[in-house]
Amino acid sequence: MGETLEKLLDLETEDVMKGRFLSFQIGGELYGIEIRTIVEIIGIQPITEVPEMPAYVKGIINLRGSIIPVMDVRLRFKIAPRDYDDRTCVIVIQLGTAQVGLIVDGVSEVLSIADEDISDRPHIGGAAGGGYIRRIGKAGRQVIQLVDCSLLLSGQEEDAISGLSA
Repeated sequence: MGETLEKLLDLETEDVMKGRFLSFQIGGELYGIEIRTIVEIIGIQPITEVPEMPAYVKGIINLRGSIIPVMDVRLRFKIAPRDYDDRTCVIVIQLGTAQVGLIVDGVSEVLSIADEDISDRPHIGGAAGGGYIRRIGKAGRQVIQLVDCSLLLSGQEEDAISGLSA
């Protein structure tokens, strides 16, 4: 009985999360990630650099005793870097077995986007973040590029970053 109830609660939680995205800005563009991947959102913190990591991996942070690797989404999307300010946030997500922080220019809001308002991304060469965006969502008059977090790291990169987590 308890196991069945747990499964039912998991399904209800999953259903509530379906179609909900956190929108954030990078370089004036609006992006979104599924709420179900987000652990928490924090302000920018001191980052400890780690040698021999890709340039977009800025280093690690200590989040209440947990070591979290952080990635600058601007750099991952091949957008020019900029100085961090008071709007800069770290979105901590669950990526496979590790938690990873995504540094973004700022977060906007949680949007509900119905399945019929989500379509495949048009294949336009050279678009920022193009390799990590598979779908486009419409919320009112806004167009949101939906980031597929599972594509942010290759298997080898995920292994390297997972090794930084504690």
